[in-house]
Amino acid sequence: MQIAENIQYLKQSIPPHVRIVAVSKTVSENVIMEAYQSGHRMFGENRVQDLIKKQSLLPADIEWHMIGHLQSNKVRTIAPFISLIHSVDNADLLSVINREAMKNSRTISCLLQIKIAREETKSGIALAEARDILSSPEFRSMEHVRITGLMGMATFTDDTAIVRSEFRYLAECFRQMKTDFFGHDPSFCELSMGMSGDYSIAIEEGATMIRIGTLIFGSRT
Repeated sequence: MQIAENIQYLKQSIPPHVRIVAVSKTVSENVIMEAYQSGHRMFGENRVQDLIKKQSLLPADIEWHMIGHLQSNKVRTIAPFISLIHSVDNADLLSVINREAMKNSRTISCLLQIKIAREETKSGIALAEARDILSSPEFRSMEHVRITGLMGMATFTDDTAIVRSEFRYLAECFRQMKTDFFGHDPSFCELSMGMSGDYSIAIEEGATMIRIGTLIFGSRT
């Protein structure tokens, strides 16, 4: 498995401002170390228990991202070290993240996950709900979370026109949110969209962060 070569190829094929989250779910610590030794430092997990285990066993300078659905009762376990939570999809979860970050004397960066796919199984909130969260007095009182952008998952389909339209919609959501809520905040700058099968379309539509698993680590069951 030529993980270093896969990462190098990807980095050479995308614009320099786009960052890669290496999706290491189901991948062993030894395999992650192959990517680490190539110089890559940004890894994403979708299950809290795997994230905690790997963080405890792997080098401390890895930047860990939570990319899967996050339950409020699991926030406490990742709050001491998590770099970015991609999957904030309700106000209560954001409140818990703020509380646990405060306990750890940290400010945790988060992305609001917007539902853009047609599939019911894909998580996320509507743009209107995201706007309600950011407009609320509760959010304005949170001093230990930082909203740095949006995340979305496109429909799993071979129809690239559908995928492109969903990414384009998310990019428009980002522009609206930037204008209406974060016009003077340079930290609101991330658009996390695109995976191994559709990342090139996502980049064309404005992604700053892509979540790549199969193209780095190979197919997994």
